[in-house]
Amino acid sequence: MGEIELVEKVVIAPEQPTPRKRMFLSNIDLSLVVYQDSASFFDPPSTQMSFGEICGKLYSALGKMLVQYDFMAGRLVPSLEETHRFEIDCNGAGIVVVAARTDRKLSEFGVISAPNPELRELVVFLQEEGDQETDMKERSLASLQLTQFGCGSLALASRYNHCTLDGSAIRDFEVNLGALTRGGDLIIVPNADRTLLRARNPPKISHPHFEYSKSTETHNLFTIQGKSGTNATQSAPQNQIRVLHLSPEKIASFKKKALKENTTLKNITTFQVVAAKIWKARSIATKMLEEKVSTMLFPVDVRKRVVPELPNGFADLLAGNALVPGFARASVRDLIELEDACHIRKVQEGVERLDDEYIKSGIDWLEVNKGAPCMEDSFSLVAWWRLGLEEQLFAWGRLKCATPLAVKAGLVMLLPGPQDEGGLNICLDLPEDQMQEFSRIMLEV
Repeated sequence: MGEIELVEKVVIAPEQPTPRKRMFLSNIDLSLVVYQDSASFFDPPSTQMSFGEICGKLYSALGKMLVQYDFMAGRLVPSLEETHRFEIDCNGAGIVVVAARTDRKLSEFGVISAPNPELRELVVFLQEEGDQETDMKERSLASLQLTQFGCGSLALASRYNHCTLDGSAIRDFEVNLGALTRGGDLIIVPNADRTLLRARNPPKISHPHFEYSKSTETHNLFTIQGKSGTNATQSAPQNQIRVLHLSPEKIASFKKKALKENTTLKNITTFQVVAAKIWKARSIATKMLEEKVSTMLFPVDVRKRVVPELPNGFADLLAGNALVPGFARASVRDLIELEDACHIRKVQEGVERLDDEYIKSGIDWLEVNKGAPCMEDSFSLVAWWRLGLEEQLFAWGRLKCATPLAVKAGLVMLLPGPQDEGGLNICLDLPEDQMQEFSRIMLEV
């Protein structure tokens, strides 16, 4: 079978000069200085468009995009004004883009609707020499690899530094990119002003913040391994990624059971019901002691929760991060003994507590403590399926499906189920024996 071969590797800069400036990063941004990989898949183009033409349209669109998204073409550097803080030097250095080919058919890479080891080849040319110790100010904040398969299908894999864009903003970035490849204009012009989420002066911490932990790392702040108030790691998965499918009927049975247990529960959602079940199942399967407190984190969009609301450009296209961790927290004993309805209510409370003052208190907590999302007896649950990535349309066709390329330890991803089955796929990184126990508990009604 043919390996993936490099066609070319280029650096795309803004097509017009952009102002040289330093861009402030909020404490929410700085809690997420970590690279993440994903891939979008497309059927063979319906028009007679050569791979060279496709690459040309992508390069041209990116050049136009980076005029508005100038910070994406910049580099992460130490702040000029504050110690132990990153900011972006909008220097027009550009982003790395790779074109690659393989004789293998897309079907030979296995399942593409969930992470699998074969798909890591789709970012093989985005690895940089000495990745783990590369000075951050030498690394591109975004890079893309466009791969054509022997069957004509395409994959556009991306590697973004999370401090630049959250999941919602990446979705809109790629919707804009698709529009430009088709010869159109930006659908939404981004607002990259992170000072809208700056900590108060002086900071005012008005709530306890169990969703965060103080940083204990003392490595060099400006290498990939350094933290010192930020998480700049790029760790590889340690176990095989496991996938458990929940059918629509199974999810409906969870809801029915919860409403029977507690008739006062209102407006329960698929996410709340599935999240509560995952929280219980993972805490038990990983053999946490019953007296331990288990914390489940889940990103919550706060665009419309802060006062005043973030302006339209920021609210509709967050050129940054406006997802803060909601959390549910309970002893493992309670997770074992109490009814599922109680756990669902805890998840609901995790969203409800995020009012304007709580959000601003959390930003101030990060300002004082230079922390990161909670690391003690915790995990994070990401509802990838709610991003709506399937709406993307490029010059070469509509997106078929998209998937993250890795699920790190301590992370659980909720992805769309197979197109012909619906429901949800739960993706997580657990040893086989723990996964068997997790699956047993998850499928119980």
